[in-house]
Amino acid sequence: MTSIRDLTGLEAGMARLSTPMRVYVASGRFTEPDPDLPELATRIRALLAEVAGDEAWQRFLTGYTPPPVPQICASLEPVETHEAAAFLARLAGVDLVWPSHQHLPAETAERAAEQVVALLGPEAVWWTNHDTECGAVNGLTPLFDSLLAGTDGECFALALQIADD
Repeated sequence: MTSIRDLTGLEAGMARLSTPMRVYVASGRFTEPDPDLPELATRIRALLAEVAGDEAWQRFLTGYTPPPVPQICASLEPVETHEAAAFLARLAGVDLVWPSHQHLPAETAERAAEQVVALLGPEAVWWTNHDTECGAVNGLTPLFDSLLAGTDGECFALALQIADD
């Protein structure tokens, strides 16, 4: 499980992966006993609400309400832990719509992503809104979005990239 010192490192690593108006992050410790996917989806829903409340996205998300927790749970696909760091670095570093545009230098994104994944540990479970089998995305917003969420059962880390075309 994640210690208080590790939680500080987790929050710092996630903050390094954040990019204003593009990559939103959240991390912390669950307050519920025995948290599982619905509690993680509740945190995802809160992050989606944060994006919807961001002045930069309000005109694109007029009338948008984040999906209910069961719908968020249904949109998630598992990601193997050994793939999580690379996925997180790509999500934070490379633009969804314009892959030639980088939000962060590759080295910065890779280092921070590796730190986050290491702090949650090898037993962490990771989820995305991507269907990795066919490449489809189960969008959580009416825009282009990409999510990676991980938890060790005590703490969580969320990264959401959002883009318009």
